[in-house]
Amino acid sequence: MADGSVVTDLAPSVAAQERPATSPRGRGFDPYAVRAQFPILSRQVNGKPLVYLDNAASAQKPRAVIDALVATMEGGYANVHRGLHTLSNEATEAFEKAREIVARFLNAESAEQVVWTKGGTEAINLVANGLGLSIQPGDEILVSEMEHHSNIVPWHFLRERRGAVLKWIPVLDDGSLDMAAYADLLSPKTRMVAVTHMSNVLGTINPVAEITRLAHAAGAPDSRIKVLIDGCQGAVHATPDVQAIGCDFYVLTGHKLFGPTGIGALYGKAEALEALPPYQGGGEMIETVEMDRVTYARPPHRFEAGTPPILEAIGLGVALEWLAQYDRASVQTHEHSLYQHAVDRLQGQNWLRILGQAEGKGAILTFAVEGAHAHDVAQIMDRYGVAVRAGQHCAEPLAKRMGVTSSTRASFALYNTMEDADAFVDALIKARNFFV
Repeated sequence: MADGSVVTDLAPSVAAQERPATSPRGRGFDPYAVRAQFPILSRQVNGKPLVYLDNAASAQKPRAVIDALVATMEGGYANVHRGLHTLSNEATEAFEKAREIVARFLNAESAEQVVWTKGGTEAINLVANGLGLSIQPGDEILVSEMEHHSNIVPWHFLRERRGAVLKWIPVLDDGSLDMAAYADLLSPKTRMVAVTHMSNVLGTINPVAEITRLAHAAGAPDSRIKVLIDGCQGAVHATPDVQAIGCDFYVLTGHKLFGPTGIGALYGKAEALEALPPYQGGGEMIETVEMDRVTYARPPHRFEAGTPPILEAIGLGVALEWLAQYDRASVQTHEHSLYQHAVDRLQGQNWLRILGQAEGKGAILTFAVEGAHAHDVAQIMDRYGVAVRAGQHCAEPLAKRMGVTSSTRASFALYNTMEDADAFVDALIKARNFFV
């Protein structure tokens, strides 16, 4: 609060009590109608209404996804592909329809460019493993200081095992990427640029099309630099148009997109996928298996060994169809209005440091409270029903860059409301009072 006063009651502010029918700047988007579709959001935690602001870790699931999973298990489940009976044919049709939905969501040229994985982490490992077979000592891989560990550790494997050199794109004080430094880091030795579309800590939305353009224009004349975009946050809060971005690979995960856990997808340009060797061996990913040789299926099935996550893929397809009914720009405006409302109410609090204030950032509010550990802040806020994240958020290099050992993160989604934003600020101020 700008005047530094302390909130002593968790009752919503006057503005929140007015309960607008739509988001103030959401152009008709109705978060209350959306919220009503999420059964879990009606529960209480510690005697208080649940305020779920841990969406960057994992989003809640709408009734449409829950019902689709139950209906499939009750009346339409079987293993997919090669089955000749009715249930298998129905399951295969639903499974492949979900692949087409992901392709449309990403604006991919073809559904054959979408590989099912168990999440964003496996998708990045798939690419790193395939690339690693051709990595030579001294080849360079560029990652940014704001990456999630899932987009760091697989490249460290190549450093340890193949002699690759990791180069780090710096982050500026406001949380934006140092694009001038990035351009300078590109060289004929660069083989891969792997960056996040949107930081899970700072909320920074990176200029991924420009990052891709610069990478493709650099490098050795006979070997174009590949670009992988970690879209696990960006697919939810930014615009994941892979043709407009121009990247070679784009990664997403289902559980942040209101779908099930255990499902993700890797988009790859056709030529990029064709050039990758298989990641795992087994059924489904082969053409022929003989005693002295084996031949592999074409993408995407080359990378989908074994029985796939059938229910999870179908659930993700339903989640994306559900999400598609809402105008993306309106959702982004609504989410940002919640973020900005919380920031405005916290202006002038000299005990609070907000991490990441880059222009155009997404609705993630990560902060450090002076004199308090992030874990303690989060646990106290939980007493008031407010669910936030605490720690290093699987981004240890970024924490060191920002000069913190830990931080607390509130991340907004389309089902959050102004009441949620106010309850968050009220609970945060109450938590801070424990340490003064």
